[in-house]
Amino acid sequence: MAVILKQYCSEQSMMLSIAVCVSVIAMFAVFFGEAVEKLRIIFESAGVSESCISTIFKVLAICCITHISAELCRDSGEGAIASAAELCGRGAIIVLSLPIMSSFIQLIDKLIKV
Repeated sequence: MAVILKQYCSEQSMMLSIAVCVSVIAMFAVFFGEAVEKLRIIFESAGVSESCISTIFKVLAICCITHISAELCRDSGEGAIASAAELCGRGAIIVLSLPIMSSFIQLIDKLIKV
């Protein structure tokens, strides 16, 4: 429907695409909530700290949001903005994962010294 609408009014087509994406994400969040809770229980039973679990889910959310944003930009013909959105998403993931990488390096250091 958005493709047909794009021929006549590209602004309305973009708004329709955004509305569909938001509603799909909302439905995904509702149905995926139970699975996330089960994953959280599995991680906790494996001894993974709550901060690591939280970081993993944040990184997954950033990946999904960045991908959808970049694809919406590409659909509207803005490839440069799509690339910038992907770059910002990658940067956010790197910054968010720094504590986990630090603890991982400390663990490797401990294993090497033993």
